[in-house]
Amino acid sequence: MVDMALWLRVLVLVACLFPASVESMVRHYKFNVVMKNTTRLCSEKPIVTVNGRFPGPTLVAREDDTVLVKVVNHVKYNVSIHWYMVAASPFMDAPIAVDNVTATATLHYSGTLASTTTTLTVPPAQNATPVATSFTDALRSLNSIKYPARVPLEIDHSLFFTIGLGVNPCASCVNGSRVVADINNVTFVMPTIALLQAHFFNIKGVFTDDFPGNPPTPFNYTGTQPKNFQTVSGTKLYRLAYNSTVQLVLQDTGMLTPENHPIHLHGFNFFEVGRGMGNFNPKRDPKKFNLVDPVERNTIGVPAGGWTAIRFIADNPGVWFMHCHLEVHTTWGLKMAFVVDNGEGPNESVLPPPPDLPEC
Repeated sequence: MVDMALWLRVLVLVACLFPASVESMVRHYKFNVVMKNTTRLCSEKPIVTVNGRFPGPTLVAREDDTVLVKVVNHVKYNVSIHWYMVAASPFMDAPIAVDNVTATATLHYSGTLASTTTTLTVPPAQNATPVATSFTDALRSLNSIKYPARVPLEIDHSLFFTIGLGVNPCASCVNGSRVVADINNVTFVMPTIALLQAHFFNIKGVFTDDFPGNPPTPFNYTGTQPKNFQTVSGTKLYRLAYNSTVQLVLQDTGMLTPENHPIHLHGFNFFEVGRGMGNFNPKRDPKKFNLVDPVERNTIGVPAGGWTAIRFIADNPGVWFMHCHLEVHTTWGLKMAFVVDNGEGPNESVLPPPPDLPEC
């Protein structure tokens, strides 16, 4: 009996260490793009859905599988299908380092001529970061009479925001702690009353306007990290006067792990005037800023272990979120908001809510 039990343990160990290989397979999916009535914002309205579902269906595949998706458009509009897909570990949104690489796909459209020649391109290596960086750095705006690049040259607010992850105590969590995300060590907490409502009606106790314009505790952002991963939680906003000019440097950190963060700003377009790897140098790096023809955007990627500098004019009064477009990071608190005060007159002020605005 002892020998039998020993052999069983050995067999279980071998099975765990050397799992049976799974052959790749072809997986077929069909997307029917259809209209469906859905209740949103207190009213029913038709929206475009995939297979009548919103959000759409999930595609499941293993590494090396071939996924064939047939997309049939049943609505009266032209439809573009955008794929958020990377070939990486399923743990890519957890606080561990992974080698994210780009997946590739082939599109075949029905109705194309059989005689049409298919030209295959040779893409760069899947993790060719220098190639992607070189392409991004070469982008320029038109800066013409018709499409001018009105880059702010005089700056009223020079801000420096660090972006990273952290670990905070959590009494209800299994191990007593949880992963969070932060900007300038502030993990944003969503209020129960809308920020714009609180701002317009001057409701006290919903938010504070003491968001730090610089890291509370400077450190080697892309080098050796502090041992204390805890952040400050709060509903903190940064206040701007109407028409003030802003320069904002977004600095990635190595807290838990470096990450490329797509940062989106609501309410404004901005100009990307510079980017680089490592820590931003306030004396050396601004000398290389492109203030002539930078690209104008509302979403920008902050490189892993690097920084991006943007400039914009706060000419849109109200409360405007800035957040990471990785959904999990946003839910972890990687967001903040600018509150822009009214200017002079009704054209420079927040409009009141309409009298028939439904209350959900």
